[in-house]
Amino acid sequence: SGSEKGGRRLRTAFSAEQVSTLESSFQRQQYLGAAERRKLAGRMRLSEVQIKTWFQNRRMKLKRQL
Repeated sequence: SGSEKGGRRLRTAFSAEQVSTLESSFQRQQYLGAAERRKLAGRMRLSEVQIKTWFQNRRMKLKRQL
């Protein structure tokens, strides 16, 4: 999705609504399959990479809390 070569993406600012959608699907399952991720990305108008990264970060956050 990033057309600028080697350029780091800017941090995505998720809306409160997006975060709550992501959180509730995270409560159901901490690991998303490709199909689930695609569905979620389409529904939320985010890229699959953004969804994947959010889930990775969320799992790390959970690990730190334990």
